[in-house]
Amino acid sequence: MCIMYNKKLYFSFKLERNGDMMREDTIASIATFPGNAGINIIRISGDNALNIAENIFEKKKNKSNINMNLKPRYLHYGFILDEGKVVDEVLLSYMKAPNTYTKEDIVEINCHGGVISAKKILDIVLNYDCRLAERGEFTKRAFLNGRIDLTQAEAVIDIINSKTDSSHEISVNHLEGRLSKEINNTIDDIMDLLANIEVNIDFPEYDEDEITISKAKEKCSEIVYKIDKLIQTADTGKIFKEGIKTVILGKPNVGKSSLMNFLLNENRAIVTEIPGTTRDTIEEYVNIKGIPLRIIDTAGIRETEDIVEKIGVEKALSKVDEADLVIMVFDSSRELEEEDKKIIEYIENKKVIYINNKSDLDNKLELQNYDYIKQNIINISVLKSTGLQEIINKITDMFFKGSINLDNDLIINNLRHKNLLIKAKNSLKEVLKSIDDGFSIDFIEIDLKDALESLGLIVGKAVSDDLIDKIFEEFCIGK
Repeated sequence: MCIMYNKKLYFSFKLERNGDMMREDTIASIATFPGNAGINIIRISGDNALNIAENIFEKKKNKSNINMNLKPRYLHYGFILDEGKVVDEVLLSYMKAPNTYTKEDIVEINCHGGVISAKKILDIVLNYDCRLAERGEFTKRAFLNGRIDLTQAEAVIDIINSKTDSSHEISVNHLEGRLSKEINNTIDDIMDLLANIEVNIDFPEYDEDEITISKAKEKCSEIVYKIDKLIQTADTGKIFKEGIKTVILGKPNVGKSSLMNFLLNENRAIVTEIPGTTRDTIEEYVNIKGIPLRIIDTAGIRETEDIVEKIGVEKALSKVDEADLVIMVFDSSRELEEEDKKIIEYIENKKVIYINNKSDLDNKLELQNYDYIKQNIINISVLKSTGLQEIINKITDMFFKGSINLDNDLIINNLRHKNLLIKAKNSLKEVLKSIDDGFSIDFIEIDLKDALESLGLIVGKAVSDDLIDKIFEEFCIGK
């Protein structure tokens, strides 16, 4: 047992991040969106944060002495001064390391909203031993200093970019560490296996090869099943995170722009009876009962000599190639035309919802040669505001398999995580293949370590500086 324990420590050390990496320099930035608002916040993090605050802040009731003790975790009311001149009236808070977001000393200055006050205060702060923070550097320091792991750091930007309650809830689950816990438990299981294998190789008198092989097969099968369940959630997670890229397609004047306005519940696209009114693509996000759609209205598809309209048609077709979903709109008051047939042929390999608009008018649309469309077409009337629920039901059937319980289900919404899980799964499947082929226990050790490395990269153990930089480049300055 003592030998196994030491081996486990060895593998744990191999995967561990390089401990606390407190930076010696101090950083600052505006943490709120610059513009007209109630307040702006300037955030400072690092060893020199308190010293900066004591040099530029004066309590209102202590005008005779600018240098005072700032009690941690209290809001202090006063002024920011620049060479004795009041710049703004503020509330200042000081949070002492290590119990802060970055695990460093943090000062936050709440000033009046608008661009000028925040910029002036930031300029004053940067005159002291302090530099402007890089994108995501506060969260990056939280990761490097061991407060959060990489999945939690990535969840921060996902929360900021959330477009629906569902995507927000998935990201909050990751921030709370649910994904980290699952991955780390799996890492522990693999390390236990490796420890047993090392004992078998180095001290065969303490173990039997058949027992170790049997245990490895059983445990690897369990882990593959767990990882596969996570991978299967990735497409759903991607939809909640990025939205379903939905292109509305059809010939001119079938009601594409009207349908977009109907879905958005606002007059976003110009609607006229003149064919070719929409000449460029219009993109908007909409949350339809929890389903995020990235809707793209396009120019009507037809042969045209108008150069501008022709460019619009080409852009529409290029958007189709990138789309997750195409909504093709017919006009029920018009017969099937050559433009309709060309569009049907162009989108035959895409996920498509066929819409029969203007269903309140006499139906002249004949689809005898398109039985599949005829059986699945949804009749709507944008004018009468009918048919929206049928569209939602169709989208749900296409993209969501079974019911999703965000309170209980752990969902992957990050492509990097998905790819690393697939790599780990493939490595473990190689382990199972080697066992079935009768290879000795030495052979499976390499693939187990490969799986361990892939899983370690998800949570940020033994991760490269280049990868860390790439992830945090997606953040805004001040977070």
